[in-house]
Amino acid sequence: MKIISERIRTLNESATLAMARKSRELTAQGKDVINLSLGEPDFNTPDFIKEAAIEALKENYTKYTPVNGYLDLREAISQKFKRDNNLHYTPDQIVVSTGAKQSIANVVLSLINPGDEVIIPTPFWVSYQQIVELAGGSCKFIKTNLENNFKITPQQLSQSISSKSKLIMFSSPCNPTGSVYSEDELNALAEVVAAHHQLMVLSDEIYEYINFTGKHYSIARHPKIYNRVITVNGVSKGFAMTGWRIGYMGASKEIAEACTKTQGQFTSGTCSIAQKAAKAAILANPEITTPMRQAFQKRRDLIVTLLKEIPGVKCNVPEGAFYVFPEINSYFGKSYNGKTINTAEDLSMYLLTESLVAVVTGEAFGDNNCIRLSYATSEELIIKAVDRIKNALQKLT
Repeated sequence: MKIISERIRTLNESATLAMARKSRELTAQGKDVINLSLGEPDFNTPDFIKEAAIEALKENYTKYTPVNGYLDLREAISQKFKRDNNLHYTPDQIVVSTGAKQSIANVVLSLINPGDEVIIPTPFWVSYQQIVELAGGSCKFIKTNLENNFKITPQQLSQSISSKSKLIMFSSPCNPTGSVYSEDELNALAEVVAAHHQLMVLSDEIYEYINFTGKHYSIARHPKIYNRVITVNGVSKGFAMTGWRIGYMGASKEIAEACTKTQGQFTSGTCSIAQKAAKAAILANPEITTPMRQAFQKRRDLIVTLLKEIPGVKCNVPEGAFYVFPEINSYFGKSYNGKTINTAEDLSMYLLTESLVAVVTGEAFGDNNCIRLSYATSEELIIKAVDRIKNALQKLT
């Protein structure tokens, strides 16, 4: 008898978490591993946010919280949506969750029935596909490539929509490519969505504050589809609060209520102290995130310059987030010490064992020709890591 359910046996482990685990195992053996696999800012949470958490403890905010989050936090998020995105979500249209990942899972579980199609541009964040399949839905992928900056066109979207299509989900700024859709590009996609009344949009905007283009635009701004867009965000990336686990979503009241119902059966309300800290972050002037964004932009320029110096590695210039997604398929078919590189997974494991640099295979993101490197680390380690990668790739013949 098989003890573990079929849904879990067929569920893939998160590739980013798997590589992080392998890195930790090698580090525990005394190996000098440089980890470029996890998407986690190497900055500390700002002190004023930590002070808000301490004050919440002093005031005994240690009880169960409302499933959809404290009202004052949802009011703060409502103000943030108006201030930064020109979006009008009332507090009862907002649900606070244990990270943006849970917000995404809530949405998919609340909307998708078995047999429904979810359109996902590739490359995509690793968990999108697994969450959809857990809900019984099927994924329809739209292929993009480095030459078009990993963005889909309105024509591609239109051609992908069928009578079974219920949701399109994407991130901008994008994990893993760093691509950012402009206002014009999003409005053109919105016009396609507007013509298909059964189609909803999940817009993952967790990297909003790490945007090098100077302007973030939310697709929910388009008036024709506002009621059909679910805007997901959080404090993890922009405020260096990954461990606090606070994400949130804004949507129609019907969808917000459904997500609250779903969350109520899984986790209920998220951490009381983290919510009070998140409120301080969200109400703060967004300009406080500027120094971190500038540091990431400088690192981006550094890592892109270094990668472009490696023969056979193709790389565009990411416009946001803190990842670079170089094309490395020119090394497929090459070997070293009897080991042949046939896939991006092979190359990722080769780099880990040969150069002690942890990256993530592009296969996990829906692109077999690339690998993802996070530059959320020091310039010194970026230089050291790319030098190791270059030396390891030179050994392949």
